[in-house]
Amino acid sequence: KWHTLIEANVDVKTTDNYVVRMFAIGFTKKMPDQVASSCYAQTAQIRKIRKKMTDIMTAEAGKVQLRELVKKLIPESIGKEIKKQTQGIFPLKDCLIRKVKILKKPKFDITKLMELHGDGGDDAGVDMMRPENEEAVNTLTADVQAAAEDE
Repeated sequence: KWHTLIEANVDVKTTDNYVVRMFAIGFTKKMPDQVASSCYAQTAQIRKIRKKMTDIMTAEAGKVQLRELVKKLIPESIGKEIKKQTQGIFPLKDCLIRKVKILKKPKFDITKLMELHGDGGDDAGVDMMRPENEEAVNTLTADVQAAAEDE
């Protein structure tokens, strides 16, 4: 209550040809020395903030792959960037990316996949530092063995 809720969404194509729709949300913030109980933004300010939100989301998501976009979403760096950029128009709080939908996946190309990963034969993993305990079995195996011993 007493705040303006500002939402924006934008369709962006990542560098690996995924089309994602990003939804941003932000709330206006009262200044520390403010006396009035409300902090409503004017319609022109809302439009400017929404434009800034869409520009930032387009710029941030359009120049990275989907994997890097997810890494940006986890620490909420895009929301912090929106908050910082819109400070001059109207101060915002709780500014974040609310939802991301994948609208279109790129056409799967097996040759490109093989190009990226090669034959994959050289990376077999490393041996464990210590041998596995002899009694270590999963629960299904333990149940089967217990049933066999009962009979």
